Amino acid sequence: MSRRTPALIAAAVLLPLALTACSTPEGDEPTGNKAAAKSDGFPYTVTNCGVTTTFKAPPKRVVTMNQHVTEIMLELGLTKSLVGTAYLDDKVLPKYEKDYASVPVIAKEYPSYEQVLATNPDFVYGGYASAFAAGDGRGREALKKSGIETRLNTESCAKADTPMETLYEEVREVGRTFGVTDRAEAWIKQAEADNAATAEKLKDLKALPVFVYDSGDKTAFTAGGKGIGNELIKRAGGTNVFADLDKSFGDASWENVVARKPEAIVIYDYGSTTVEQKKKRLLSDPALADVPAIKNKRFAVMPLSDAVLGVRVPAAVEKLAAQLHPAATTP
Repeated sequence: MSRRTPALIAAAVLLPLALTACSTPEGDEPTGNKAAAKSDGFPYTVTNCGVTTTFKAPPKRVVTMNQHVTEIMLELGLTKSLVGTAYLDDKVLPKYEKDYASVPVIAKEYPSYEQVLATNPDFVYGGYASAFAAGDGRGREALKKSGIETRLNTESCAKADTPMETLYEEVREVGRTFGVTDRAEAWIKQAEADNAATAEKLKDLKALPVFVYDSGDKTAFTAGGKGIGNELIKRAGGTNVFADLDKSFGDASWENVVARKPEAIVIYDYGSTTVEQKKKRLLSDPALADVPAIKNKRFAVMPLSDAVLGVRVPAAVEKLAAQLHPAATTP
C-alpha cells in the first residue's frame, strides 16, 4: 500500500522535445500552427496540485502510472498518445483490453526515472502522489527539468469535500489538455445520469453502517472521510463508520472497528492477499466476534481500481449498492 501512503494521507540522453507542451518559444512557432492551436482551444493553462502548466498543443507522447489514470486515457480515446504505462492494481476493464495491449508496459510497478526517459515522453500522468516520488527520481520538478510536463490525479490533492465533482473535473481537465473536450463532456453527462439512476433506487432506504477493510493486521487500513471511497459508500446507500478520518486512506484501531458496529464490511480486492484470506482474517479474530457485520457474515467486495478517482466510479456505485441493498436494486 506504499503508493497510497503517506503521500495520499497528506528518464539516457534526452533529445530536445519539440513535442513538449511548453518547450517551443512563441516566436519560433509557425504562424499557421499557432492559428490552428488557438482554433482548437490552445494555449490552455491549468493548475494541477499546485503546478501550473500552459499547453500550446495536446501532449503527444504520454506515460501513465497507475491504473485509474491509464483507464481515463483509454476511456477518452487517447490510446495512440500513450508510449508507455505502468502499475496495474488488477485487470483493466474488458472494454479497454485491446487498447491496453497495444501500449508498452515499461514497468510492473513504478518505473525508474531512466525507464520513463527512455520512452521520450512529453507528458507523464500519475495516479497516486507516490508516482512522482522525488526520492525515487521521478519528482515533477525533475521531470519538468527534462522537458516533461506532468499531471497528478487530483484525489491526491483535492481539499473540497465533493469527490464526484472532483472526478468530473479530473476528466474535464484531461479532456481539455488533450483537445477532446467533447468526449470528456459526453462521459460526464452519462456519469451524471448513471449516478442519478442509482440515487433514485436508494432514495427511501436507511443508510447501512459500513467498514472498509483494505488491509492490515495490527491495525485496519481503511477508507477515510476524504476521497472517492467515502463518496462511493454514501452514494451506494451506506455510511462510512470512519468518515471522521480526515484523509482518503488511513489506519484505524480494531477497538474502534468494534465500537462503531458496522453492519457490512466492504473488502478491497487487489494484490497478493485474496478476498477469502481477508475474510478469514476478519472472521477468525475473536475481538471482532460481536461486530454485526461479522456475526452476519455480511461482506461486499470491490476491486481497488473501482474505489479510486477514475472512470469506473459511477458503475462502482451501482455495483456496491447492489451488494449493500440487493432488494432495492434488483430489477
